[in-house]
Amino acid sequence: MKKLLSILSLVALVGLGVTTSNLSYADDAAPAATTEAPAAPAAAPAPVPNKGDTAWMIVATVLVLMMCVPGLGLFYGGMARQKNMLSILMQTFMITCVLGVLWALYGYSLAFTEGNAFFGGFSRAFLAGITPDSTVATFSKGVVIPEYIYMCFQLTFAVITPALIVGAFAERMKFSAILFFMVLWFTFSYLPVAHMVWYWAGPDAYTTADAATKATATAGFVFQKGALDFAGGTVVHINAGIAGLVGALVLGKRVGFGKEAMAPHSVTLTMVGAALLWVGWFGFNVGSNLEASGFATLVFANTLLATCAAATSWMFTEWFFKGKPSMLGAASGAVAGLVAITPACGFVGPMGAIVLGLLVSPLCFTFVTKVKSMMGYDDSLDVFGVHCIGGIFGALSTGILVNPALGGTGVYDYVANAVAPYDMVAQMTSQAWGVGVTLVWSGVVAFIAYKVVDVLIGLRVTEEVEREGLDTTEHGERAYHF
Repeated sequence: MKKLLSILSLVALVGLGVTTSNLSYADDAAPAATTEAPAAPAAAPAPVPNKGDTAWMIVATVLVLMMCVPGLGLFYGGMARQKNMLSILMQTFMITCVLGVLWALYGYSLAFTEGNAFFGGFSRAFLAGITPDSTVATFSKGVVIPEYIYMCFQLTFAVITPALIVGAFAERMKFSAILFFMVLWFTFSYLPVAHMVWYWAGPDAYTTADAATKATATAGFVFQKGALDFAGGTVVHINAGIAGLVGALVLGKRVGFGKEAMAPHSVTLTMVGAALLWVGWFGFNVGSNLEASGFATLVFANTLLATCAAATSWMFTEWFFKGKPSMLGAASGAVAGLVAITPACGFVGPMGAIVLGLLVSPLCFTFVTKVKSMMGYDDSLDVFGVHCIGGIFGALSTGILVNPALGGTGVYDYVANAVAPYDMVAQMTSQAWGVGVTLVWSGVVAFIAYKVVDVLIGLRVTEEVEREGLDTTEHGERAYHF
């Protein structure tokens, strides 16, 4: 725990109406007098999903699913040793499947229905009440998408986030313990954090100042604080990254860590996985816009440019400090850029995205190469150094780069139907709330969950099993037969 507190302290230092369309005229003559009461105005028709928005959300959902199966499995698996390749694929694949079922049973309801500031309710448990005709709000007034595809889109986020954690304790944790831990962490960390950051009543509830106050009171805790997280800097990356660090500390180092060679067995597969993640991330970020609009193209541009900048920045940083630019470094830089732009992608301009990418890689590089060695923890595949640190940097930078004077979009005021005046102190305070709540909530839940699993079934495989490799000992199979 002393190591964990030291690292968190270091992270904190780094962080710091009537319209003309309603009027009609029969002719130029004055209307005849009548004693009849005026007819009640017809109710506005319920908004109908646009087929283009629906089609885009289906594509985006498939893209995010591809990030986990097979993208993340290949990215992580290539960095592991050959004897553990298949175990990584199995872990990411089955986390997707098991938690996908739990998402439908209770996860979606607890994350995205009204409850209290920390958890939703059970009105959508077992997907009750969802039909092909039911809809959910987007970020534009009067615009909706089908609820089924929104539920599935959010499912892909809910499964890849826990899957990210496995990279921190790769090659040494029982498969049964991983599944048990993931169910606990998914239920008590992912769901409440998603609710706290993303749940709100939707833009149509923000008609007047009083209505906005009432609507905001039903939103998640972090949303009420005003934190901006477009696609998951807190919900996904900080959430998973700090849980990974806690796991690395609780489980301890791999057998032979620091004494034996533990080089990636296939940087080729890691590059393929990184490429799949990058392509899938357009579904992740652009899909979070929930509409196939012009604004979605800004998110697309930001996602593309930040990643290019971050991979370039990592390459030159590594080239300078280590003498040679590596493919593993380039892939790591691309992922760091994707992580950093995730919370900011809908709030910054393209030049802000490039700045984010250029700056995040040296920061993550320092944590991966220097801080990890200095603190002595074994984060196998650098989940904390890339996802948590990159997520924190991206979340805090969002509070600055959202400034319209710096090319950002500003924060939209749905009551005034215009961009609100920018207040850097207020926005940075809000961003700090999002970062701090996620770090503490996920870190505490993860620590308790690891301890519960350890007491009930044990966390680690034996030294003999670890030396032989998890592929054959845990799954009775091999990734390769040569």
